Amino acid sequence: MYDLAVVGAGLAGSELAYAAARAGLDVLLVTQSLDSVGNLYHSSVEGSFPEATLLETARIQAGANSIKGADAWALHRAVKFLLEATPGIHLLQSLVVGLEPGLEGVVLETWEGVPRSAKRAVLAVGSFLRGRVVIGNSEEHAGRLSEVAYDDLYDSLLAQDFDFDALEQAAPTLEGALPYSVRFKVFAAAELEGFKLKRLEGVYALGRCTSGEHTYSSVLVDAHSLLEELVASSLKTDNPT
Repeated sequence: MYDLAVVGAGLAGSELAYAAARAGLDVLLVTQSLDSVGNLYHSSVEGSFPEATLLETARIQAGANSIKGADAWALHRAVKFLLEATPGIHLLQSLVVGLEPGLEGVVLETWEGVPRSAKRAVLAVGSFLRGRVVIGNSEEHAGRLSEVAYDDLYDSLLAQDFDFDALEQAAPTLEGALPYSVRFKVFAAAELEGFKLKRLEGVYALGRCTSGEHTYSSVLVDAHSLLEELVASSLKTDNPT
């Protein structure tokens, strides 16, 4: 059993997994595609990320003063390298289709049929909860271009009476490409107490899959705030008064 399972290896999920492993936790980081680890929703980022974060370390390692076009791919490679080189992180390419309470934590159900168990789990699935990419009159089941949505996971959470809000976010127009937008679901604010999901013990949500305004910098800062909460909770559990 892992100390922590993180579903989603975008910016928020990767940052949390990296920081948690460096804090001594045994972390399972699950992504639908290892080729999308650390991918950006917006392919251009001016300036830097918060100091000492995984993303800032990767940006420096990639030699990019700002992230534009091909530099985004260099950032992805640097993020993936740092994750793979960090002891305590177990990268798994799999599709999580549901979460259930376990005897000692949380059980992640996968499309492949092999369950994974962790003491606690974090959903950092960005714009992928029933994500739909809209390009003109066409619609794809995706949270980003060519990246499949978490429809089964969304349906499983919906069956557990979770409430969601619907959002739509326009992607920046790139030269030579058609403009598109992404429609997706986020947890309603009432479902959360801080980062904690009220309906599932030991499960948290982080980043764009929650309501409110989010930036690249804010989700990285939130990842470290959540880690502090997880570590404090773990210490309290291990040392009951």
